[in-house]
Amino acid sequence: MRGPVAVLVGPPGSGKSTVARQLAARLGTTSRDTDEDVERTAGKPIAEIFVDDGEPHFRALERAAVLAALTEHEGVLALGGGAVLDAVTQEALGLYREAGGTVVFLDVTLAHAAPRVGFATARPLLLGNPRGQWQALMEARRPVYHEVSTLHVLTDTLKPAQVADEIHAALTSVAPDSPREEPHD
Repeated sequence: MRGPVAVLVGPPGSGKSTVARQLAARLGTTSRDTDEDVERTAGKPIAEIFVDDGEPHFRALERAAVLAALTEHEGVLALGGGAVLDAVTQEALGLYREAGGTVVFLDVTLAHAAPRVGFATARPLLLGNPRGQWQALMEARRPVYHEVSTLHVLTDTLKPAQVADEIHAALTSVAPDSPREEPHD
């Protein structure tokens, strides 16, 4: 199968970027983060893209970054938290899964996400009431995260290294020619 060895999805604070780097190190490959790809393409931080160009422009850049990474990157890929809401991205992740790819939903509860995200940072979709906004985002996104994923890991009480170990164990316990199990909980 050509494409990423694993794709990580989940909300802000779930540890996607950190876990991607650690998992990539365990697998002897590289990690890639589509949020970083978007910032590089736009030449500015995501918060500025939202302010200067609007969320629709950001989502278009994000979609392009995800589609490119799914075809170009062969390491561990971390997607931005809202990337899975795009229908084209959902379709591309479906094709990736059908080809044997693993999409990991890194889940986290609000109580554990709050100190990780630090709700005072520049996250455009969490402005105003960050905790309430995060909760609303998760209510809308959780079903989609479950739908697009093949593996579900609750990160609340785990350190990033433990999450990477759990994913690594799941990836390496499946023989290349055998079908992958699709646990969700």
